[in-house]
Amino acid sequence: MPKERLSVVVTRRLPEAVETRLSELFDVRLRDDDAPMTRAELIAAAKEADVLVPTLTDTIDAGLITQAGERLKLIANYGAGIDHIDVASARQRGVLVSNTPGVVTDDTADMTMALILGVTRRIPEGLAVMQKGEWAGWAPTAYLGGRVSGRRLGILGMGRIGQAVARRARAFGMQIHYHNRRRLRPEIEEELEATYWESLDQMVARMDVVSVNCPHTPSTFHLMNARRLKLMKENAVIVNTSRGEVIDENALVRRLRAGEIAGAGLDVYENGTEVNPALRQMPNVVLLPHMGSATVEGRLEMGEKVIINIKTFDDGHRPPDQVVPAML
Repeated sequence: MPKERLSVVVTRRLPEAVETRLSELFDVRLRDDDAPMTRAELIAAAKEADVLVPTLTDTIDAGLITQAGERLKLIANYGAGIDHIDVASARQRGVLVSNTPGVVTDDTADMTMALILGVTRRIPEGLAVMQKGEWAGWAPTAYLGGRVSGRRLGILGMGRIGQAVARRARAFGMQIHYHNRRRLRPEIEEELEATYWESLDQMVARMDVVSVNCPHTPSTFHLMNARRLKLMKENAVIVNTSRGEVIDENALVRRLRAGEIAGAGLDVYENGTEVNPALRQMPNVVLLPHMGSATVEGRLEMGEKVIINIKTFDDGHRPPDQVVPAML
């Protein structure tokens, strides 16, 4: 008899090619619309599926995992970040968790540089003037930004994405500094011409640009808190393409309002889609709708990794991108 196909539930709309391949390989239930599942829908999916394919908009916490059915054996996350999944609770229930690391490294690093340039060169202000038809012509003192070449860039989190940002920033003539849980190997530091700071406080106080590229974990929540933001120079800017929870957003607003930080470029927010209204009103703040990984190529590769993880599991092997609590 042919082997029974795995029951797979996908919580959001994925690229058509990914959904088609999932349908060819598994007994898959896809979404008709792109609205996030409700809590009740997620619980129902966890009760009936062998494999759940969530995204960062789905909260897979201990309460949901305890209500999962006996069939659920794999949570194959569509995305690299897994702070929305209680990996430890899943492990206790015998449920494996996988993700899609490395796929969006270059895309997110590109967007980080776009935000650095957007803030320092005042690009949104120029766009707004042109879109309103208010441009009166070139003037020697109009829309003066700052040159990025020669500026000190402090990277908070020197993993794949942080290193990719460093490579791009070097090409722009920036000086690379970083803080990380572990110091990089000497040959990587030499390649990136990067200066390591054991003390985050000391690094932040000396940087012209701070780039947040670390994951959100209990130890990184509000890592850039009011005290550390106060250490930043008045002419410094901060950009974040990682997770909004790493920055105390209210404290950031206060520093920006007081003119104690020159600007900010944000692709992620502390409270998801509930962006602090004050940020929308500041001309020195560039806001994007979590676009860091939004490339066609990246989203297709994420889907391919999800499929490989599920297929490998279905074949009786450990998923290549399995996440365990020790990795967090």
